[in-house]
Amino acid sequence: MSPDRDASGTGRRIYELLRAQMADGTLQAGARVPSTRALAADLGVSRTTVTSAYEQLAAEGFIVTAAGRAARVASPPIALAVSSPPRSNGSAPSLSAYGRRVSAIATPILPLAGMGRIDFLYGALAARDFPVLLWRRAYQAELLRQKDSLYYVAPEGDASLRRALQSYVRRARGLVCDAEQILVVSGTQQAIDLCARLLLDPGDAALFEDPGYLIARDCFEAAGVRLLPAAVDEHGLDTRRLPRNSRARLVYVTPSHQFPLGGVLPIGRRLELLQWAQRHGAWVIEDDYDGEFRYGQRPIDALQSIDSNGRVIYVGTFSKALSPHLRLGYLILPVELVPVFRQAKRLSDRHAPVLEQRVLASLIDSGAYERHVRRVRREYERRRASLLDAIAHHLPAGAQVTGTAAGLHVLLWLPFLRWEDERALVAAANDRGVGVYPVSPLFAETRPSAQSRAAGLILGYASLTVDEIQKGIRMLAAAIAEFRSKRADP
Repeated sequence: MSPDRDASGTGRRIYELLRAQMADGTLQAGARVPSTRALAADLGVSRTTVTSAYEQLAAEGFIVTAAGRAARVASPPIALAVSSPPRSNGSAPSLSAYGRRVSAIATPILPLAGMGRIDFLYGALAARDFPVLLWRRAYQAELLRQKDSLYYVAPEGDASLRRALQSYVRRARGLVCDAEQILVVSGTQQAIDLCARLLLDPGDAALFEDPGYLIARDCFEAAGVRLLPAAVDEHGLDTRRLPRNSRARLVYVTPSHQFPLGGVLPIGRRLELLQWAQRHGAWVIEDDYDGEFRYGQRPIDALQSIDSNGRVIYVGTFSKALSPHLRLGYLILPVELVPVFRQAKRLSDRHAPVLEQRVLASLIDSGAYERHVRRVRREYERRRASLLDAIAHHLPAGAQVTGTAAGLHVLLWLPFLRWEDERALVAAANDRGVGVYPVSPLFAETRPSAQSRAAGLILGYASLTVDEIQKGIRMLAAAIAEFRSKRADP
């Protein structure tokens, strides 16, 4: 029995005592170890407890035992540090080129929400919106379902979820595909990482929306991809400015709700993008991160739904409709990419969690998932309206809001402040107990190459109540007034 199983911890302490005596030379190589009977009597413990500690030491090679002979310390001596953490030698670790690129990426660490803090953090959802009862019922039913055995499933994901998704994306996103084209992944991040490493070599060029999703940009840069900024405007990716002679092998785009500016790519630009990709033999990654949440109109069909040449890779997620904790997303791949993506998924983490996949499949098949999406869409629309009302009533004249037609965030522009003021304004707001986030880190370059840009803040509202939104904007207004007052002082 391992000493760790000793309820009192006595066996573990005996084990560590003998290990320490071997390490400091008290018990040298070849020396006899006290008999189990003698040590038990000296320590006032049961012989069984001492025997357990000796058996563990023998199993690990620290002592040598034999029937009818006294136990001895193993020879040659084993010098190991006891109960002390390893120390750094001060030198840089030896890393691969990929490891060095990852090490060089400085992703901002988001602050933790404190008591009483109102946080407009994008990507955060309210725990109260998660369909707890529906999920629990479906989860319990799946746990109780009779199974012949427990084994790994196919890397592409459980067949029940892929079939359910095949029907769902046709209804919700206008996307016709075969279930074999669907690959279930551990969230959008894994989907983007797979695309970066399977479709591009280090040094290859890819187009990336500027501004754009920071962690997706980090994924490509970690893979050694040379990112070329692709201009966006109020309608999303500006396809008129796509490079004509580019050797870019891929373009990353968020057409249903450009992140972070919020534009919805119109049909003309969608067709131009697909034509450009076909001419250049480039792949298009369509990140549909919150396409289910469009207000006043039905969600726009996915870009892949009008792709007749098989150039678009669709990325879907459940992080916004259910929870980012689930870490479930999916890719819909062109047919020729299916085998290599399946193999890469198998080598990466074998497959996504199976129980969660089957629970989700049952919710989609029963219609419960879509009813949930409709319910939270109405609730998010109410919170969005409250946010826009609070901004109009409490923030200074000139404040502008974009990206309100869809999604779970808006972009607040403050033309009376410079982009260089964002960091100080965020700190001032945080001091008052409200969390807001600057837009500048989402641009490819810290300093805009064109004329000076106004300060901008990303305001996520999905995790907040209407009252919290109203209070938070009032607090932000006070922080802005204080900041402007201090800046105006000589």
